[in-house]
Amino acid sequence: MSIRIFYDDTNFRIKGWRKVVKIINEVIAKEQKISGDLKFIITNDHNLREINIKFLKHDYNTDVITFNYNSGKVVNGEVYISLETVKENSLNYNVSLSMEILRVIIHGVLHLVGFDDKTEAEKTQMRKMEDLYLEMAEG
Repeated sequence: MSIRIFYDDTNFRIKGWRKVVKIINEVIAKEQKISGDLKFIITNDHNLREINIKFLKHDYNTDVITFNYNSGKVVNGEVYISLETVKENSLNYNVSLSMEILRVIIHGVLHLVGFDDKTEAEKTQMRKMEDLYLEMAEG
């Protein structure tokens, strides 16, 4: 098992990465999965938009894109996060940047353990799960 973070074209660094890893592992365990190899890549809008166009055929900015490489119950994947969009969202939602980064990390992990957000009902469920795990992280 390996959970690693990479920074692409940004000077930003996540503070308290060990705590974030613990939260990631808790989410995976509570969803009855096993942590495998996970990579979190913090990048910018331009790079994430290019990934969005190339792999998902979506020509717009987004905060997070997840690539699932799971093998059975073992959770493996890559989670790409746009720092610029996350910063913008933290201002729009009036939350700290660290809290919004944690939300999108949890969001990516939820995708890896089987949650989706294509429909309104799925989006509502995803937000509920994000809130639940954020509360657990604060507690």
